[in-house]
This record gives sequence, C-alpha cells and structure tokens, in this order.
Amino acid sequence: MRVTIKGQVTIPRNVRERLGIIPETEIDFQEDNGRFYIVKTTKHKITNKFEKLRGIATAKMTTNEIMNLTRKI
Repeated sequence: MRVTIKGQVTIPRNVRERLGIIPETEIDFQEDNGRFYIVKTTKHKITNKFEKLRGIATAKMTTNEIMNLTRKI
C-alpha cells in the first residue's frame, strides 16, 4: 500500500466491505501498543458551524447573549 503526497491511502475493498465503510462514512484511528486500528465512528460531522449551537440558545436569552455565542464558534 502506498501513501500519496497528500498522506492518503486507499482502504482495500474487502476491508471496507467487512467494516461496512461506504462513501462519507466517518472513521477514526485508534492506537494500541504501537499498532493502529481503523474503526467506524458514531460521531456525525457537523456540516454547519451554527449546528453546534442547536439547543443552547433559549427564549430567555437576549440578542446580545445569542450573538456572543455565535462569535465563539
């Protein structure tokens, strides 16, 4: 297996099939005693930075408080 200039590798088809990895699947690498393992993650990629604020702002907050939250992301 060869690493590209961008640091990318192609995960072999049989490995992708066994792990259930399809396009857009989030994966992670875990290290154990110097060995790395590919694992599917349950994390969902946040596509919109404002989605991070979902459920944080309340009706009791002032406009300034909400704006301060948005400036922090």
